[in-house]
Amino acid sequence: MPGGSSARPTLGVIVPCPSDPAASSVCELCYPEGLQHRSWNSSVTRSLRQLAEPVSAAHKAQRGCARLVANQEELRSTATWPRRQEVPAMPHIDNDVKLDFKDVLLRPKRSTLKSRSEVDLTRSFSFRNSKQMYTGIPIIAANMDTVGTFEIAKVLCKFSLFTAVHKHYSLEQWKEFASQNPDCLEHLAASSGTSSADFEQLGQILDAIPQAGNVVTGEMVEELILSGADIIKVGIGPGSVCTTRKKTGVGYPQLSAVMECADAAHGLKGHIISDGGCNCPGDVAKAFGAGADFVMLGGMLAGHSESGGELIERDGKKYKLFYGMSSEMAMKKYAGGVAEYRASEGKTVEMPFKGDVEHTIRDILGGIRSTCTYVGAAKLKELSRRTTFIRVTQQVNPIFSDKS
Repeated sequence: MPGGSSARPTLGVIVPCPSDPAASSVCELCYPEGLQHRSWNSSVTRSLRQLAEPVSAAHKAQRGCARLVANQEELRSTATWPRRQEVPAMPHIDNDVKLDFKDVLLRPKRSTLKSRSEVDLTRSFSFRNSKQMYTGIPIIAANMDTVGTFEIAKVLCKFSLFTAVHKHYSLEQWKEFASQNPDCLEHLAASSGTSSADFEQLGQILDAIPQAGNVVTGEMVEELILSGADIIKVGIGPGSVCTTRKKTGVGYPQLSAVMECADAAHGLKGHIISDGGCNCPGDVAKAFGAGADFVMLGGMLAGHSESGGELIERDGKKYKLFYGMSSEMAMKKYAGGVAEYRASEGKTVEMPFKGDVEHTIRDILGGIRSTCTYVGAAKLKELSRRTTFIRVTQQVNPIFSDKS
């Protein structure tokens, strides 16, 4: 072959044109790359363009034909095929501004609410694929073994909040909890990893306790919803004990991630969970304002009496260990150590002991009610429609910060 190549570029499938079966041409609508391939020489390009000239108007209007290439043998006999030159892909920079919770505040608006007690935080969801219903306050305790515990679940269900229970409870522990706390089951999710053993255990739990649901994680919202998922968990690296962004350089500012993924999910009647990045009640309100249907909390619910993690006393003060589920500590605990092919993507911290989680829950819910009051949303469902974010350079006055 001229140019030293032993292969020719694939031209496509020969099919009759529905509007012009006798057409002898390259379809410039269905096979534009045939006219634009950069690595072909000028004689090939000329041949293709000459063949494309007699394309009929009727054929152009018929966009359903699939890569019509007629007179293929003529083209192959007259064209020369040089060796394809690989053009190295260039890195791409997305110059659109992406924002995190710290970059914005909610703009207050005219409100007719006279009291925070008038705000209804309960939401009801009907899920696209499973056809199941959920009613409650859509805040979720993260499925970490220091947060998503049965003890946390027993408290959160009193407030109609949700708990994603971590995956390391045994089937027997699930059965015992379900028999003693049947009222909590509608506010629980069973978690699973990606291994076949994880999936098998999840199936056993759901067979034994069919009232529990499961949370699906993923990075392509539309594809997962169309594949059968009801709720997509959104967030890469924003968690307080997550080091994914530091170790891998991969991530996405959480506020923008929530806004973009919520838009994609809601267009398909799906739902999303904002997972990570909330450090205070105001961040939770911002996540809801950005379009999140559920907000998952880890660090804000860690360090309590009901949380997992070892209790440590030092110099008269109490601390509880809190660590990411991809941290070295978690992998040593459940997998015997960090596998040689990967790095730890979580850290371990000693969190000051916070006491009962009920006090934190009341503070979070009170903050969200205040948010709704400031923007005039009588129901949590209305918050995203009443939200206008404003860019800021500073969240709070730091003069009396904790470090001063």
